[in-house]
Amino acid sequence: MASHQEFQLTGAGVKLGPGARVFGFTNLYGCEIGADTKVGTFVEIQKGAKIGARCKISSHTFICEGVTIEDEVFIGHGVMFTNDLFPRATNPDGRPQTEADWQ
Repeated sequence: MASHQEFQLTGAGVKLGPGARVFGFTNLYGCEIGADTKVGTFVEIQKGAKIGARCKISSHTFICEGVTIEDEVFIGHGVMFTNDLFPRATNPDGRPQTEADWQ
């Protein structure tokens, strides 16, 4: 059974796997958290994000919509994911951008 300690399941569709532990002051919105995963304090996980089994999500982390984290992954303190689908890291021909491309 999942452990719930002073946190809020905000929004419909939050799924916690067996043995998942979510600590205080955490906002969850329509996400999936796998079995035996630990989510630290002051974490926000948005709608549609999927966290695998046996993961550890450290405090002050932001996981946005569209992020999938596989099984047995450690996410360190303060990690912030973005959902920028077109980050302009490459040129249209697929070559990595350089400083000259950013001017």
